[in-house]
Amino acid sequence: MHTSMMPGTASAVLRQYLSFRLGGLEYALDYRNVRELRPLSSMDRFADDGAVLGGVAMSRGVILPIVDMRIAFGPRPPQHDPRTDVIILQLTNCVMGMVTDGVTDVVLLDDAQIQPMPGAAREVEYLRGIAATVSGRKLIVVDIDKLMAIRRGRELHAA
Repeated sequence: MHTSMMPGTASAVLRQYLSFRLGGLEYALDYRNVRELRPLSSMDRFADDGAVLGGVAMSRGVILPIVDMRIAFGPRPPQHDPRTDVIILQLTNCVMGMVTDGVTDVVLLDDAQIQPMPGAAREVEYLRGIAATVSGRKLIVVDIDKLMAIRRGRELHAA
């Protein structure tokens, strides 16, 4: 964790967030939950049923569930290409993989940069808010533990 002085604040704690693309939008999750990044093509997959839970895969000798977030958040069926990334997550209760359209980068944000979600999206537990980066990008910040705790069959809508 880095600390830095931000204009207009006494002392702000900056935290690293991994940004990624899904369904044409950019999201961010706390980098402390990221165990590793892998291209989907490099993972040995044992099952792929086409649903949100895309089966299981092996990563460095560990068998883990894979959730295809492109199906949950995207308006179209996913197509695998060389840029398809899997974020291996260390959650509170398990390790799992999350397939995205692609990882963008790591950004530094402090809590003051994360504004509440507008309208009804404010009631969605796993949406922490919207952050504007220094370069002007808008990121939807998610609480990945809460998002991955949603039971299969419930819908995942970002906004």
